[in-house]
Amino acid sequence: MALRILIADDDPDIRDVLKLTLAEENYIVLEAENGEEALKIINSKPLDLVLLDYKMPILDGREVTQKVKSDLLLRHLPIIMVTGKDELKDKIDGLDAGADDYITKPFEPKELLARIRMTLRRTERDLEANPLTRLPGNVSILNELSSKLEQESLFAVLYIDINKFKSYNDKYGFEFGDEVIRETARILIKTKQEEGNPEDFIGHIGGDDFVVITTLEKTDSFCEAIIKQFDEKSPALYNEEDRKKGFIIAKSRKNEEEKIPLLSISIGVVTNKTSKISHVAEIGEIGAELKGFAKSLEGSTYVKDKRN
Repeated sequence: MALRILIADDDPDIRDVLKLTLAEENYIVLEAENGEEALKIINSKPLDLVLLDYKMPILDGREVTQKVKSDLLLRHLPIIMVTGKDELKDKIDGLDAGADDYITKPFEPKELLARIRMTLRRTERDLEANPLTRLPGNVSILNELSSKLEQESLFAVLYIDINKFKSYNDKYGFEFGDEVIRETARILIKTKQEEGNPEDFIGHIGGDDFVVITTLEKTDSFCEAIIKQFDEKSPALYNEEDRKKGFIIAKSRKNEEEKIPLLSISIGVVTNKTSKISHVAEIGEIGAELKGFAKSLEGSTYVKDKRN
């Protein structure tokens, strides 16, 4: 699949040169002519890399980089800062702000492509992640669960799912649906910082499914904080009319119109407190069953594994 690169530069001639250079590698190119526009694209489109001019109107490259790198959901997005030939201070400021690399204008096309390939390789090596949220994906999740089983330590695995997400996605569209998923990821990261342990793990299975691995004593506070934050954020994801009504009108599986409640969140909690778990597949099976039961209940809720 072709990689997506954002070119952010207020000079249209420079953007044209960069587009021609990137065309050699068949990258998909998006453009922004100032820092504010660049931030909007970064926050709304899945990207693989950003080429960011240091001197731009509204927000300069340093300010954009600081905002991106301070967002836990975006900080892994690689940024190459484009600076003037003799602007040493710009290079230093860009790197201090968190840029992954820099290149000076005028640049050699082959050098630029080599730096892009190097930065992408380094990012891919450092992070096996879901492209939408940049959270660790299925390989990392399986490795983490396997490690817990090998250590024979007590653990809790939270399987998290957004209720009524498909209906929301159908009405509001994929871009709004993607923002719901990103917001959920932010909530999980924030909850880990405030309620969890430093070593707790957050993974993105795909779509609106997430996993959190924590300790037994943190389970209740973690689940309660996730639900509280999600329920506080959920109404803001709707337009004013739907928010006031407290529901949307959508088609059911029988193709009949029905009232669909606002988004809520369900959590199934698997633990090895009262029964031994010997295989990763068991965790997934129990988690799916518990999450399914939680989804059958009204509103946001969590259900803990109590089997012996």
